Amino acid sequence: MKFYTTRDVARLLGWSEAQVRSHARVGYLTPSRGPRNGYRFSFQDLVLLRAAKALSQARIGPRRVRRALRALARELPAGRSLSGLRLSGDGNRVVVRDGADAWQPESGQMVLDFEVAELAERAAPVARRLIHRARRSDEPLSAEQWYTLGLDLESAAPSEAREAYVRALALDPRHASARVNLGRWLQADGHPAEAVVQYRVALAAHPHHPTAAFNLGTALEELGRRSEAIEAYRRAVEGDAEFADAHFNLARLYEQAGKRAAALRHLQAYKQLSQ
Repeated sequence: MKFYTTRDVARLLGWSEAQVRSHARVGYLTPSRGPRNGYRFSFQDLVLLRAAKALSQARIGPRRVRRALRALARELPAGRSLSGLRLSGDGNRVVVRDGADAWQPESGQMVLDFEVAELAERAAPVARRLIHRARRSDEPLSAEQWYTLGLDLESAAPSEAREAYVRALALDPRHASARVNLGRWLQADGHPAEAVVQYRVALAAHPHHPTAAFNLGTALEELGRRSEAIEAYRRAVEGDAEFADAHFNLARLYEQAGKRAAALRHLQAYKQLSQ
């Protein structure tokens, strides 16, 4: 389910509705269709459209804009909040930063510089209307639909995103992604012990869920439970041997525990996966 209408996007970006529809047809967005075949955009679509506007204002040609945004669409993180992202240009490439992490989707010459958080703030009133409509809908949403709504709300209305995940789990307690995202929300809100409960429930239903195991490790670290965190990160690596961040955290914790051989092994794995 995608929840921003063409009119919503036009108003938020200062475009005409015709401009929004034109960009929706060129292939780098994934809007669904709503009543009367109208477009329904996600917050990720909104981020990409804001990037398209910045590139156009920098007088980048339409073909190069489309190529850049197709690459950027492949790089944007799925299933997580986008509000912490910052997009900028270094002359030849778009640079996407998320906290300490940075990456450069191939994009050609361009200038791009804006805070996604600022866009999320302006989108918040629209996002809150979305959940209000969902609560009152004559056609109840499924667990998957509530989960998808939660993803779209995270950046613009995080409290409402939590409600969406809770509603998804009320309908399907085994929905691992909703459970993990609820745990991540609780952890970010300063409740790591409650987050641990959510991650463990997710792993009980899906024992090989690497993200649930990794997030469990981070929450246990916040609580000072390092030996348990090591076991969680090991479980994440067992579920996904190419989980680079899990290898890095294991290397760090093993080094702190004086287990140099194990630390070196996981550090080497991290370096190989990060190349």
